[in-house]
Amino acid sequence: MASGILIISILFMPFWVTFILAFAGMIYFHIFLEAVFLLFLSDLLYGVREAKFFGIFFISLIIGVTLFVAVEILKKKLKFYP
Repeated sequence: MASGILIISILFMPFWVTFILAFAGMIYFHIFLEAVFLLFLSDLLYGVREAKFFGIFFISLIIGVTLFVAVEILKKKLKFYP
């Protein structure tokens, strides 16, 4: 269900909504690796080279992987997170 909502947000909503939903899914679910794959799909569909990012094509993927790793490390450090 969450992956479907994320796919719909990639196709029909602005990119920042997709990032917020992916971040919320990473926090809520135990391991939400689907967000990283769907952000990669977003880059494949809409990604362009950015001059301000040194011509890197996969900006959403890089940010998504970095965010995923940071959230998973933070979840292990928190005592109240199961």
